[in-house]
Amino acid sequence: MHGPLTHLGWLLLVLGCSRQSPPSPGGLTENVASVATPAASAATPAAPSQETLGLLVATPPPPRPVSKLPENLNVLLLTIDSLRHDMPWSGYSRPIAPRLTELEKRSVSYTRGYALSSYTSMSVGGFLAGEYPSSLKRDGFFFGTYPKEVLMFPERLQAAGIRTLSVQGHGYFKPGTGLSQGFDVWKIVPGLTWNAQTDENVTGPKMEAMAEELLSDPNNTGRPFFAWFHFLDPHDQYMPHKECTNWGKKARDLYDGEVEFTDLQIGKLLDFIEKQPWASRTAIIVSADHGESFGEHGVYRHGFEVYENLVHVPWFFFLPGVPPRRIDVPRSHLDLAPTILELMGVKNDPPLRGASLVPELLGQVQPMEHDIIVDLPRTSDNDRRRALISGKYKLIAFGDDAYYHLYNLEVDPEEKNNLIKTEKETAAAMIQKYKAVSDQIREVKPYACEKLKGTPANP
Repeated sequence: MHGPLTHLGWLLLVLGCSRQSPPSPGGLTENVASVATPAASAATPAAPSQETLGLLVATPPPPRPVSKLPENLNVLLLTIDSLRHDMPWSGYSRPIAPRLTELEKRSVSYTRGYALSSYTSMSVGGFLAGEYPSSLKRDGFFFGTYPKEVLMFPERLQAAGIRTLSVQGHGYFKPGTGLSQGFDVWKIVPGLTWNAQTDENVTGPKMEAMAEELLSDPNNTGRPFFAWFHFLDPHDQYMPHKECTNWGKKARDLYDGEVEFTDLQIGKLLDFIEKQPWASRTAIIVSADHGESFGEHGVYRHGFEVYENLVHVPWFFFLPGVPPRRIDVPRSHLDLAPTILELMGVKNDPPLRGASLVPELLGQVQPMEHDIIVDLPRTSDNDRRRALISGKYKLIAFGDDAYYHLYNLEVDPEEKNNLIKTEKETAAAMIQKYKAVSDQIREVKPYACEKLKGTPANP
């Protein structure tokens, strides 16, 4: 409320100041989102001066680091295939991920994290390269491959003397896809069954054991290391597990059991890490390559579209010594590679397209809104889709921008009400903004696939 304070009001203010406890580091409290303070209105009367009150009035300090990260930081990236955003820490009622929920409470968490695309090949290729998938040289098939000339950020870590490790649980991740570039150790769970139409494997326990094996080797952990473990079990076929709750028989029920099963494996890995001598200088990043759909907009599983349930993903950073909080501005996996490079003290040179999130993770700067692009290039199996997230609005472009949908995510997070015809001024502004941003994305034509889905007759 604006306006002059009464005598009683100033008395209460003085009493309150005299009893106020010291601020927490950086002015941050646990799980409180950073919010920009609005500038005072020009009509607001000036407060009495210090001389008038006879008081010393403290002014808020400028943004500063909330802590100092440990030297020789290790970074562990845990990604979970098909993990939706609606998890227990974001309001989902079923306690399907207690260990991840506990870790998120101790982390800096982005409530509006976005994958680069809506299925693994495009989203993972994009965040490893720090680039939109459309701008990467690739073969053009659905199970896409990237040639050696596509520089992946682990190659930069490797060149800087950082040990790079990975365990994967799907046949797609064989070295020939290009995703293993820059890794000193690249392991795939043995005995996998390959099926291009579905995923029949249960890999979590073996992945966790293999991860422990890698992290028990002093040759891997005797110097700063980057490790990436991509857990697969929530992907595609949803299988029941006797160790987990029987939530029901519907697809979402079975999926929830898979998430619970994966959480068990991650919990075992976290317990192992906690006992290691290097645990206190290890950052843990948790996210997903994409979400999952259970019939929303007529889509099942993932890929093909860029609706929220497919691209809005969990994303949080456990950083030793950094107070937990939630940040409510949109952020893209485009920023993942530059962030890891800075955390590990490696120069981002030549600069990647994204920006490091380290300054806002540490509380050095106020997180500000900026626009996000989700990019699903045309492949052998899917037509092109792109989305622009700007503030509370989201614009989806179908095909080669043949038509658009507009949604207000603040009031319609499930994207049920297309506003393209009812909010024409907003739609026109969003389309104009989308075209300006989209035009800056360099389009690279796939080099192998001759027939791409939805290709215009006269491209």
